[in-house]
Amino acid sequence: MGGSSNTTTTTSGGGGAAGKDKDRDRARGSAVSFTEGEKVLAYHGPLLYEAKVQKTENREDEWRYFVHYLGWNKNWDEWVASDRLLKLTEENVRKQLELKNQSGDKTVRTGGRSAHNPKGSNDAKADKEDTKGLVKGKKRKNQLGVEEKERRSSESLLMSQFPVTLKKQLVDDWEFVTQLGKLVKLPRSPTVDDILTKYLEYRVKKDNKISDSCAEVTKGLRCYFDKALPAMLLYKKEQKQYKEEIKGDVSPSTVYGAEHLLRLFVKLPELLSSVNMEEDALNKLQQKLLDILKFLQKNQVHFFLSAYDGDSKGADGAKGK
Repeated sequence: MGGSSNTTTTTSGGGGAAGKDKDRDRARGSAVSFTEGEKVLAYHGPLLYEAKVQKTENREDEWRYFVHYLGWNKNWDEWVASDRLLKLTEENVRKQLELKNQSGDKTVRTGGRSAHNPKGSNDAKADKEDTKGLVKGKKRKNQLGVEEKERRSSESLLMSQFPVTLKKQLVDDWEFVTQLGKLVKLPRSPTVDDILTKYLEYRVKKDNKISDSCAEVTKGLRCYFDKALPAMLLYKKEQKQYKEEIKGDVSPSTVYGAEHLLRLFVKLPELLSSVNMEEDALNKLQQKLLDILKFLQKNQVHFFLSAYDGDSKGADGAKGK
């Protein structure tokens, strides 16, 4: 989710932060309240998602709301404060779309649907002026429906089992960079390259053999990371740092660490949906990716920074297990 990905676990550019701050300040000042069963828009990372309030409680004079993100696995359900919620109004839906466009994220759900979903019938009629055009529109709608089904299939396995502690890591990551203006000090230690190498060593020790498939997956993940980082894994405030650190033939995977690798996992369902792969092979691939996620979770205190600094005083990561 908004992070990848991720979740995820998130995670493309963090545009619209200033407007978001104003919304949250208004929410605090006017003591916005929401009722059980009410549909709302909820911030998760830099983006807004349609959600439903399932429970409410007042804790230490502050209202908190347990929300379910519509169209997402219940594992993403969580308690949030009122500054994470907006009323489901036309104005706020426009804000949701603006944030999606600014971030370049194509998987934001609006009105309970993915942005990949086909247009409604009225929109299709407005786009087509003759019968031939309408037929093409129906064919495209059916094709997109299949693509959406495949995308949800890949998403359901990877994102439904996304470790809760890593979801929290994604949200903290977003807040450090976009809200507090702090960056991960580079180069990181361990780097993405180091982490994937440690994962292979871990698998060899556990399986008592070298797995060609694991080696292939880590190699592909490293390649995905190097290409995806500048295109979809950086927040706007990190662009300058990237240009300063990545020059010539330097690979991002030898400079960045677990924080940015985790953002890739949130994006993987979207990337995998465009891969021409048999369902059985795709499921096996996702199982291997989930195993890497669990490895990140197991070594979370070693691989991830607890706080960001962005200058010479920034904390360095410890070595993994």
